[in-house]
Amino acid sequence: MDEAPTGRAGGTRLRRRRAALWALVAACAAVYASYSLLRLRAFRASSYDLVIFDQAIRSYSRFELPVAMVKGVHNGFGPHFAILGDHFSPVLALLAPLYWIHDGPGTLLVAQAVLFALAIVPIWRYTQRRFGAAAAYCAGAAYALSWPVAEALAFDFHEVAFVPVLSALMVERYDAGRRGWAAAAALSLLLVKEDMGLLLVGFGFFLLTRHDTGHGAESPAGRRREAEESDGTDTAADTDEAGRSGHGGWLPRGDRRAGLAYIVGGLVATWVSSRLIIAVFGGDNDYYWAYGSLGPDLPHAAVHALTNPWDVLAVLGTPPHKLGTMALLVLPLLLLPLASPLTLTVLPLLAERMLASRFGNWWEPHYHYNAFIIAVLVMASVDGAARLRRRAGPRVRARLPAVLPASAMLTAAVVCVPFFAFVHLADSALWRRNDRARAAASAAARIPDGALVESANAIGPALSPRARVLLWDGQPRRAPWVIADVERLEFPFRTVAEQRRRVESLLAGGYREVYRADGYIVLHRPGADPW
Repeated sequence: MDEAPTGRAGGTRLRRRRAALWALVAACAAVYASYSLLRLRAFRASSYDLVIFDQAIRSYSRFELPVAMVKGVHNGFGPHFAILGDHFSPVLALLAPLYWIHDGPGTLLVAQAVLFALAIVPIWRYTQRRFGAAAAYCAGAAYALSWPVAEALAFDFHEVAFVPVLSALMVERYDAGRRGWAAAAALSLLLVKEDMGLLLVGFGFFLLTRHDTGHGAESPAGRRREAEESDGTDTAADTDEAGRSGHGGWLPRGDRRAGLAYIVGGLVATWVSSRLIIAVFGGDNDYYWAYGSLGPDLPHAAVHALTNPWDVLAVLGTPPHKLGTMALLVLPLLLLPLASPLTLTVLPLLAERMLASRFGNWWEPHYHYNAFIIAVLVMASVDGAARLRRRAGPRVRARLPAVLPASAMLTAAVVCVPFFAFVHLADSALWRRNDRARAAASAAARIPDGALVESANAIGPALSPRARVLLWDGQPRRAPWVIADVERLEFPFRTVAEQRRRVESLLAGGYREVYRADGYIVLHRPGADPW
């Protein structure tokens, strides 16, 4: 551990560390934003889900309910459906002012890039208190390169953008003794999605079961020195308060009460959001019920789980792909989360997905779902490494550099990069449009401003800022304009042959072809809009 910065030299060191930290955050945000915007330009984004959020936040920017026509029409809720009836995510309204600056899905992608990158700061602070600044940079970079973040960026924009930074702040601020700020971050999480209360429940269980704080310092003086080596915003008193929460003993009653409050508050918030608020906004409370193998509803499933625990274990491994995803979450982190009770924080949210018997996307390593828990898992890895290091004894600690666990995590993250979404940065077609992307741009250019258009999934984001976009699917919508794809499989169709039959049906129903290139077909039918 470095000596505590003192005087002018100490202040210079703190400024350099702060500058290096924010340079890392800025660099990651720039890479994330560039990757996302390149995907948008190359027509690799999708109407489901980027146009959904684009339409909703555009509505917010006009001081309206977050209506997403593309979601409502495709899922049978109607063209005036507000996405609060799908997921309770009022935090998205915070992004509305950005649309006064630039109205379009690219704004969401840049905002998401910044939010993901900001999670590095609390991860850095948490790690620095245990292992010093060098390890903190490694842990922050390991999070930044992690495959859950990469896969989330490769699947457009989602409300998950807010979760890594808020969840990391909740853990880090509580760890620093700033319980009010931790509670504020926790309350903010409840505005991100209806099931974020489960993350609070898990954090509450952690608070009830943890034995000590996991600080790397061996004494109050050591903890004070680590606070002084931080980025300058924590005080020695803050860290001493966190340290007094129990080196070598159980937590005081205040922490136990906090744990119970997080558990009760999380459960109540989840129930109110998912069973009451969503219905108020026209949603179906049972739309995402995916636990048919355990019961038709929550009470029956809970009874089944308690009376037949082996069935629960069977569901966790069915299909076996679930086990692979869970292994991928901890293997690049060197299994270190398994040594930390902080991992309890993510278990309820993980169980929500892995106990499902439908919605197979939930247990895939792709998509955005694993980004909900990755920041906490990285911090649990740091905590697990600190606990193992203390148990190893002073001789082992003297031989092993404090930076070793975090640097090993960073190495593992780098090794994983070629196997997940960031590898696409090496694809030349991402950087300059190929014939297919140019044809998509030409097809989109055929649609007049303000028109209602049924669009193939990949072209919708290019049209959303200036047209009313519906998803081109198998149902007759009678929109004046249609952009179809007859070469590559497009969501929600099951086969390309089905897409071709749909085009034939449209031509037979009065549409005429006005453009065709590289599989894209633009169709037009004169007449009034149905909506």
